[in-house]
Amino acid sequence: MNSPGNEVAGGQPKPPLRLSVALGIVALVFCVGGAAVIGALWWVADRAKADLLDQEMNCCWEDGANPVWMSGQIGIRIPEAASDRRAGYKVGQRFDTGLLSFVLPSQEAETYTNRLMRDGTELIPNSDPEKKDYRPAARFAHLGLVEPEILVQGLKRGGVCPDELTTLEGKYLQRCVDLFAHEFKPGTTRIYVRSTIEPSVTPPPASTGP
Repeated sequence: MNSPGNEVAGGQPKPPLRLSVALGIVALVFCVGGAAVIGALWWVADRAKADLLDQEMNCCWEDGANPVWMSGQIGIRIPEAASDRRAGYKVGQRFDTGLLSFVLPSQEAETYTNRLMRDGTELIPNSDPEKKDYRPAARFAHLGLVEPEILVQGLKRGGVCPDELTTLEGKYLQRCVDLFAHEFKPGTTRIYVRSTIEPSVTPPPASTGP
């Protein structure tokens, strides 16, 4: 005869209380252990991703790529009035990337870009900006700048290639460029230039002077 409480409807035996408790503890241990393993795997994957992004950000930049050299490689003349001139050159697997940036009074910046662009074209507002985590192959963040693609207010953008370009500044252009003009404060505009460059180009040695 079955003891009271050990049989349920339908004649199926009911597990003893101690066994049920033990099974519950085992299941709880497996759940906690599984969550810990998943958490550890997530942390490792997130850390590996962060390390990869950091390596991508800091790898393969040439120290000798100064604004004067980059200006000559791209064919973008830097106006004499330009301040805060910055440049970078990143070596890639298939193509390299050159960056150039400088600041001009807004009126002069507008005149400059108009002299560069093809007649009848102009820079347009950035109506479809990238998200804040946008990471191009060569980031302006390496130069201590915000990526222009994520900016909206005061930002205009465009692109131009040297093919048959005969405008006042365009005739000096050597390579296709992405061009951005950002009026980051009233009356002051930063020009951003990004260009793809053949990997055969070699920047000068980094300066050892002060």
